[in-house]
Amino acid sequence: MRVPFHDLDPLQIVWHGNYFKYFDIARFGLFKQAGIDLYQYLIRQQIVFPVTRFSTKHIVPLRFDDEFICTATVVEAVYKIAIAFEIRLAENGTVCARGKSEQLCVKVPEMEMQFEIPGDISRALGFA
Repeated sequence: MRVPFHDLDPLQIVWHGNYFKYFDIARFGLFKQAGIDLYQYLIRQQIVFPVTRFSTKHIVPLRFDDEFICTATVVEAVYKIAIAFEIRLAENGTVCARGKSEQLCVKVPEMEMQFEIPGDISRALGFA
């Protein structure tokens, strides 16, 4: 990815909230690569996976036009979906940020939390 001008704050670095956007892009890329379409899963199974926890550690700020790589790695997918993120500059591998997210499984429209990730999702993410 490349940092666009509209992602900057008045200090001319990426505004902190945009890191969540970058992590989400990587997260959905990870799901797509695993063959998971969360929107279609909602339509067919009436289950959603809301993000219930998100954290970021800012290390080196991203600046305008920086080219970077954001990776997402699943670390758990049995009781929750936990993902670790890392943003590195493409040119030299400098770590700019690290993050974590957690998603739970919720049945809709009841909004009833499920205490396990469905088996097909767990398997697609490399857990069984």
